Amino acid sequence: MAVDTKVVAVDADEWEKKMEIVKTHTGKIYVDSNRKLEFLTVGDYGKENNIKADFLGLYKEINGVANTEVDLTEKWVATISTQKGCPMKCKFCDCPRFGFHGNATVDELTYEIQTILEGENIDHTERFNVHFARMGEPTFNWNVIDFAKNVLKPLVGKYIKAKTIHPVVSTMLPKSNKRLEEFILNWCNIKNEDYNGEAGLQFSINSTDDEQRTDQFNGMSLSLAEISDLAKKLPMPKGRKYTLNFAVTASTILDAKRLSELFDKNKFIVKITPIHETNSAITNGFDVTTSYTDYDVYREFEQPLVAEGWDVIVFVPSKEEDSDRITCGNALISYV
Repeated sequence: MAVDTKVVAVDADEWEKKMEIVKTHTGKIYVDSNRKLEFLTVGDYGKENNIKADFLGLYKEINGVANTEVDLTEKWVATISTQKGCPMKCKFCDCPRFGFHGNATVDELTYEIQTILEGENIDHTERFNVHFARMGEPTFNWNVIDFAKNVLKPLVGKYIKAKTIHPVVSTMLPKSNKRLEEFILNWCNIKNEDYNGEAGLQFSINSTDDEQRTDQFNGMSLSLAEISDLAKKLPMPKGRKYTLNFAVTASTILDAKRLSELFDKNKFIVKITPIHETNSAITNGFDVTTSYTDYDVYREFEQPLVAEGWDVIVFVPSKEEDSDRITCGNALISYV
């Protein structure tokens, strides 16, 4: 189905009333209180500076990430909201503080990307990543499927020449979503067919202990056994494998052998990130003190996974990225 990607222009005076633009070390956060949307644009420090992944030849342990200049012509990341607030109640995320005000429409998803593209004096990039991951649970919003399939590529092409356009859906797998499997399978088809493998699917797992997961996700995510059953139904991925994401603290339970019993290494990689310093994470007692300068907490999880045969990416943010509130769960609009 063809979708109109045109967004009505807003004059400068009206723009100021509707939009707050927060500059960060690596980009900008757009806070549109009128539309109840928040989205951001950032560059990347480069995988050699913030990623350890032995299977990619990146062997250096990351003990702190230096704040350096970023180049949007190398990699440009847009992280957009699929919902206005979020109906989930994840204890480490600030988004629930804003409440839930409905799904973003296709026109609003278009508006977020268009605003980001118009906000930079850039006409090309090697890689343009679009993460459906700022506010909201994307699997509740079928406009995401429509937008990625019919709108995103021609929209980006109107503004820049991008060698690769790479959309990513990240989901906490809500058990209340009766169409979750249908959405996920549709996204896998978009990844494999419409983007020829150049799209991502990330499951937020966080722990291999069901009790710990239930606490973190407030009982709103599928059980590990249910996620495993869903994973078995996914087609083999073209290009990059699907991702099992673990946002960790020193107290996270991650059993590499149990993970191997639940998921197929031929379909999935494991990504390890910190639980970020959101106000909610701090209030709810998550230990976020070792996230930035000490690799020991990551090594504890990484090495057993590698020994078990998993491909593992460890992603470490800079302290500035969390203080700027660009990382997952840091919703500025929750305080507007």
